[in-house]
Amino acid sequence: MATSRFIKDRGLSFRMGLTVFLNGLIYVVLILAIWWILGRSAAGAILALLISVGIFFFQWYFSDSIALKSMRARVVTPEEAPELHVMVDRLCQLADSTKPRVAYSDSPVPNAFATGRSPDHSVVCVTRGLLEQLEPAEVESVLAHELSHVAHRDVTVMTVAGVTGVVAGLMMRSFLYSGGRGRGNSNTGGIPIQLAMMLVGVVVYALSFVLMRVLSRYRELAADRAAAYLTGSPSTLASALTKISGEMGRIPAQDLRAASGANHLALVPAINGRDVVQLLSTHPSLEKRLAQLQQISEDLSRPM
Repeated sequence: MATSRFIKDRGLSFRMGLTVFLNGLIYVVLILAIWWILGRSAAGAILALLISVGIFFFQWYFSDSIALKSMRARVVTPEEAPELHVMVDRLCQLADSTKPRVAYSDSPVPNAFATGRSPDHSVVCVTRGLLEQLEPAEVESVLAHELSHVAHRDVTVMTVAGVTGVVAGLMMRSFLYSGGRGRGNSNTGGIPIQLAMMLVGVVVYALSFVLMRVLSRYRELAADRAAAYLTGSPSTLASALTKISGEMGRIPAQDLRAASGANHLALVPAINGRDVVQLLSTHPSLEKRLAQLQQISEDLSRPM
C-alpha cells in the first residue's frame, strides 16, 4: 500500500489483495487444466510450468514497455520536456514519493496513464492531446492522479493479475490459429485438444476479465480521491475530467481505436462509455467521479 503522503485506502488494499488471490487461484487451475489436457505426462507438466513462469516473467518485466509501445510513447528527459518534469518533481516532493520515468505520446487523444512493476520501475505518460487541451493546473491534477496509482501499487497488481488473462487469451488464439484442428485424448473425452484449450481459455478469460474490471473501476475512484486531497483542489481534477471526456467525442474513431489498448491504465477510457455496458467498463462513470470530487470539495471547505 502507499508509503507516501497520498491518502491510504483500505478498500483498495482489500480489493487488490482479493483480486490477486482469486486471479492466482484461477491461474493455478488454468495451468493444471493445461497439464490435464496435454495428457498428465511429465512433458505436459514441464510445458505447463514453462508457460506459467515464462509468461509471468515476460509480463512482469516488459509490461511498461508494452504499454508505451501500444500508445507509441517514449520516455523523455528533463531537457526534452522541462515543464512536464517540473510538475512531476513538485508532486513527488509534495507526496514524498519516488519519481517515476516520464513519457510522452504524440497521440491527439487527451489522456494519461501510469504503469510498471513497482514504484522504482514505473512510468507516467501523458499525450499531446492532454497537454494541448488542459491548463497547467489541470495537467498537474491529472499527474497527481497517475502518481497515486504508482504509490498505491495498484499498477503492480494490475500487472501481476493480468498474467491470467494473457495466458487464457493465448489459449483462445491457439484454437483460432490452428483452425480448430487437433486430436482428442482420453482426458478430454475425445474433444480435440485445441478445442479443449479454447473452452478452458474462454472460461478463465471471462472470470479474470470481470475481476480486473471491478478492481479497475475502484482504483480510479481511489486515485481521484488521493489526487484531490494531495493537491487540495478537487475542482481542478473535476474540470480536467470533464474536458477530457468532452474531447473524446471529437476525436476521430481511428485515433480512439489506436489508444484503446491501454484503456485499463488510462485516466479516461478512449472509447465513449455510452457504448459499453458499465459492468465491462474499465472506469466508473464521469457522473460518479464528479460526485465524489464534489463531496471532497465540500469536506475540504468545512472549518477544522
